Amino acid sequence: MNNSTSLTTHPWFFCGIGGSGMLPLALILKGLGANVAGSDRSRDQGRSPEKFGWLEDQGFTLFAQDGSGITSADQTLVASAAVEDTVPEMVRASALGCARMSRAELLAALFNAAPHGIAIGGTSGKSTVTGMTGWIMTEAGRDPTIMNGAVMKNFASPDAPFASARVGQGSIFVSEVDESDGSIALYRPSVAVLLNVSLDHKSMDELRALFGGFLAASEIAVVNADNAEALALLPHAKQALTFGIEGDIAQIGIKPGSIADGPTKQAATVIDRHDGSEHPLVLNLPGRHNLSNALAAIAGAVAAGVTVADAVAALSRFAGLARRFDIIGTSASGISVIDDFGHNPEKCAATLRTLKNHPGRVIAFFQPHGYGPLRQMGDELAETFARELAPDDVTIFCDPVYYGGTVDRSEGSERIVRLIGDAGGKTEHIPARDDCAAHIASMAQPGDRIVVMGARDDTLTTFAHDLLKRLS
Repeated sequence: MNNSTSLTTHPWFFCGIGGSGMLPLALILKGLGANVAGSDRSRDQGRSPEKFGWLEDQGFTLFAQDGSGITSADQTLVASAAVEDTVPEMVRASALGCARMSRAELLAALFNAAPHGIAIGGTSGKSTVTGMTGWIMTEAGRDPTIMNGAVMKNFASPDAPFASARVGQGSIFVSEVDESDGSIALYRPSVAVLLNVSLDHKSMDELRALFGGFLAASEIAVVNADNAEALALLPHAKQALTFGIEGDIAQIGIKPGSIADGPTKQAATVIDRHDGSEHPLVLNLPGRHNLSNALAAIAGAVAAGVTVADAVAALSRFAGLARRFDIIGTSASGISVIDDFGHNPEKCAATLRTLKNHPGRVIAFFQPHGYGPLRQMGDELAETFARELAPDDVTIFCDPVYYGGTVDRSEGSERIVRLIGDAGGKTEHIPARDDCAAHIASMAQPGDRIVVMGARDDTLTTFAHDLLKRLS
């Protein structure tokens, strides 16, 4: 990677180093040769000890979140937008006059320093497409650097269990880019991939402006022709490549009638409408949304100079991401447990639809990732569970994640459960997560699929594994 030497000449301190957006950035910076230390409230509270132990084994110096790690004005403090100014690190950095960067600003600086950046944007599917694109570029011999918000199973190993980043020596930097904080405007991609545009953290008008600007800033825009909102932004692009499953307008598409869909994998014929060539794709992930994700990654790789044939071949060996429809296992009595990152209406709908394409009752457990998000998208979330699940399926909500702070906690999961019930869904609110596990284990029957859903909490994976143990 070129132009990044200025980022490695001084020490860095990450406040919240274990976070899904922070940890891969810390790994990339350290991989470039920077001195990186950090702290995390989760570590102080005794959560995810294996992750913090692994970070120390990798040579990161970790401190309690009490300001003791901020010792010099030379340090640059990296903190996400969610970190309050009253946190000791922020107070100490202020007093010493340390430079400060948000997570998004640092990622954009690293990304823009690379000769060729492939940016993956959209409301849903970013992590999966980033993983797919990064894997294609790796298999094509391009040795990319990859920044992801999720662990990529192809790069995970006993030595690197938290492989949400890959540090390569090539000129390519593949990264998911976030619209929720507006930081998508900071990137200057060679290739911008736009997956979809739908309501999440911002109003539709704000999203159209942000994603339109994202396409305009890129050399080549890769756009989902199946998503009307994304397709409408095509005029912003200098040069464009489209992908899509439906119809025949997409340049990278699917041959009609070629899709074979199963509960854990699927196959289809990819058609390159530039030359009419056909390429058989086998994908070890279920769900129509993942077929769309695969087309996005193929088109993104093609825009970066890889052939359709090579991209399709690489995807047959793509192992998926942790917490993205991640089948933890099936009990002796035939009850499956799936770990999933679904937390907004669109992501939840995609996961529930994938489950409902195949027989068996669904027990959906949902842990909201905060009181604020639940207030903002609670109505749409309730509508999603009520619409996508059948009368004999069950949705169970525990209380939202709360790690401290000043957020209004006057109303949480009980409102959503009420809304689902009003719409005819079968649902329960059980405040404590441990009580939910006992209840789910007691009600589960052979053939059920239990899906554990939620974001911003690594311990949900442990919860899913423990649930499978209870069933066995």
